Amino acid sequence: MSKEMLEAFDVLEKTKGIKKDVIVEAMKAALAAAYKKNYGQAENVEIDFNDRTGDFKVMSIKTVVDEVQDPRVEVSLEDATAINRAYEVGDTIKFEVTPKNFGRTAAATAKQVVMQRLREAENAHIVNEYSQYEDELVTGTVERTDNRFVYVTIGNVEAVMDIKRDTIPGEHYNPQDKVRVLVTKVGADGKGAQIRVSRTAPDVVKRLFEQEVPEIYDGTVEIMSIAREAGERTKIAVKSNDPNIDPVGTCVGPRGTRVQNVVNELGGENIDIVQYEEDPSDYIANALNPAEVIAVQFEDEDDEKKAFVIVPDYQLSLAIGKKGQNVRLAARLTGFKIDIRPESEVEFVDESDEEDDTEADESTEAASFESEDADGDVEVEDADDAEAADAEAEDEE
Repeated sequence: MSKEMLEAFDVLEKTKGIKKDVIVEAMKAALAAAYKKNYGQAENVEIDFNDRTGDFKVMSIKTVVDEVQDPRVEVSLEDATAINRAYEVGDTIKFEVTPKNFGRTAAATAKQVVMQRLREAENAHIVNEYSQYEDELVTGTVERTDNRFVYVTIGNVEAVMDIKRDTIPGEHYNPQDKVRVLVTKVGADGKGAQIRVSRTAPDVVKRLFEQEVPEIYDGTVEIMSIAREAGERTKIAVKSNDPNIDPVGTCVGPRGTRVQNVVNELGGENIDIVQYEEDPSDYIANALNPAEVIAVQFEDEDDEKKAFVIVPDYQLSLAIGKKGQNVRLAARLTGFKIDIRPESEVEFVDESDEEDDTEADESTEAASFESEDADGDVEVEDADDAEAADAEAEDEE
């Protein structure tokens, strides 16, 4: 080892972000493993490093005993006091056992262990540095693509974007293209550190609106829910924490500029902005925009929230949407299973009609009572009425 090695450590720290201490510890572990493997030594060994000269030394650690049983790990008190008269039984002494030549096998083993430690340290550095960007929108550069992934460089690391799951249908990614992506995962596995990014996650829309709409960024307007089918359509529910601010108009922006910027970033994806309501009926009606809703009824079924929505016949196709997309997104947005029904298939009962029917039933009952009373088949419960009736009968006689 030499000063050139120390310079190499400095370069690794600057380029890879791996601290010199981490590299030194990796070298110590590698040399200890190589020594034990190639020299058949079972005793405890320790590697000492001189940070001034860059030299590593292999040290054997032995315990001072009265009678030596295993010379590989023990040293007699007599031999110990010959080195230093202050040694006592139980003390440990380091003896340098650095071989003159570790050999090719020892060097290869040391190199392998060092590289493994360096990869682990680099992975840990990547995870620590980029975990702060998880769930955030960042700008990267496309490096290359293959059958499965688009490889995007973010800073000094390479992230992967799954072509089937995380890319917007119809978008093409060429080398050196700048692309805005959401960091969905930062972690490490057996293959090393891994950063996954996406263009299709619903939070992509959320972060774009936060950048375009200051009221969302500062919390005045809040995004309550997002339902997205990337590349085609997104529904976003918003509410205002300030009664003087219209959340939908704020997100749309003057002449639609704010929402249009988001649409352009997403390659023309349609975006419906609806107002969130605490009342589920109103919320579902808003979510089915642009369709008109006549009524919403609810039913609890096997712990599943279900809503029956009645729409005009001519609005049925609009409410359902192309291939069911409108109602599907509305269901995701609201958390309800939505069943769309046309007005012609639903029987409405007018409350005034119900009252008329009730009065008619009461009249019928009264008429029936009177007819039965006239025939003398019904008992009169009121005693006064009975006496009056008897008196009239006597007068007639």
